[in-house]
Amino acid sequence: MADYPYTDRFEVHRTLPAKGRARAEILAELEEMAKSENATWETGQCSGTMYCGDHDHYDFLNEAFGKFAHVNALQRDMCPSQTKFEGEIIAMALDLFNAQEATARGHEPAGLVTSGGTGSILHALLAYRESAQKAKPNFVKPETGHPAFDKGCHLFGIELREAPVDPVTTKVDVQAVADLIDENTIAIMGSACNYGYGTIDPIAELAELAQSRGVGMHVDGCLGGFILPFGEELGIEGIPPFDFRIPGVTTISADTHKYGYAFKGSSTLLFRDKALRNSQYFHLLEWTGGKYMSPGMDGSRSGGNLASTWAAMVSMGREGYLGYAKNIFATAAAMQAAVRSHPELRIMGDPTFCFSFTSDVFDIYHVMDHMAPKGWRFNGQQYPNAIHMAVTRPQTKPGVVDSFASDLAEAVAYARTKGNEAALSSALYGGVAGGLDQATSDFIVTVMNDMFDKQQALPPEGA
Repeated sequence: MADYPYTDRFEVHRTLPAKGRARAEILAELEEMAKSENATWETGQCSGTMYCGDHDHYDFLNEAFGKFAHVNALQRDMCPSQTKFEGEIIAMALDLFNAQEATARGHEPAGLVTSGGTGSILHALLAYRESAQKAKPNFVKPETGHPAFDKGCHLFGIELREAPVDPVTTKVDVQAVADLIDENTIAIMGSACNYGYGTIDPIAELAELAQSRGVGMHVDGCLGGFILPFGEELGIEGIPPFDFRIPGVTTISADTHKYGYAFKGSSTLLFRDKALRNSQYFHLLEWTGGKYMSPGMDGSRSGGNLASTWAAMVSMGREGYLGYAKNIFATAAAMQAAVRSHPELRIMGDPTFCFSFTSDVFDIYHVMDHMAPKGWRFNGQQYPNAIHMAVTRPQTKPGVVDSFASDLAEAVAYARTKGNEAALSSALYGGVAGGLDQATSDFIVTVMNDMFDKQQALPPEGA
């Protein structure tokens, strides 16, 4: 039964219990699960995922969330707090990304709070499609652009065009983007930074291109949005301007639930001009249930998420974000130095807080194979095979960099004995080492089904 989560430890519910269970019993079960799962990242050995890692901060956010968890953010007449929270989240994010520069040029900056990075990207694509009103719209992204752009284009009937990246810099080829733009292009995008390699596309050049061709320019700052501005302030090399200071940038996505240290399910989408945001509003004025309007794709939303995101940002302040960013950049630099100390390894591009490394000597997945049993949870990449590490606050704890360096040295020695033999690990976004060979669409469907259907497929008792 080991394949079914917690079957050997807790009762399995495949139907509603005839009588409800005691609250204390339920909370005790949840506490046991939480402690067990927290232990997988509290060591600081997990790439990304847990961006804050501070239980005191989580307790504070839980308290803020709990005061409004039962509130529907749609009902602003009953809950004007939600207008305060959402409006101020957007205002603080616009300020961070220098929207005052857009205001000075006659624009009306605006924004949305969404359910996450994918939500922000989907809303951006929808806004560009609705604003452009092209019969056969297309969108151009670097091949390193997040798959949420592929998803959004698929959902909204937009042709996706991919531009190659330079294999050395891992940044998009601007001329290749230019060659893909035509009269039906609604927008192009660049990453600041891309998820895979942590490198920043030439945003200024892309924005200038977009302006010259009369198309939108989206900056995907979902990962780097709430840390790169502080890195720039700290004088970290390799962080060029990527925000509304650049005239051609028309939208920016930035996740508050990453380096904004809010709870999961929170992101911002920012617009140079309100008209573009308003183009994706939905109205249905003739419905028998009343005039219906929605600023985004979501309907009901828990007010808890807005309250806790606002609380995270206000409690941190610029000083807090700057201090944590300083520690993260320093830790990332130390970890990259450990990688560079091995001539067999090669860091891809010129990253800052998030980096990826590969090898021209052996299959890099052997390094992941060796480090996974020691508790390291990396993400594997492909084309070429590589290991991705997004440094977060848990890695800044004392001793983590030293452990990384020593475990990496052992892993490199192990990988040298394996060469290009087949490894156990592979490339799975958000995944871990686990015996993937050649992942097909059918295999991916099986993996996804397992997340939802394990308990339904549990054999009957006694089988």
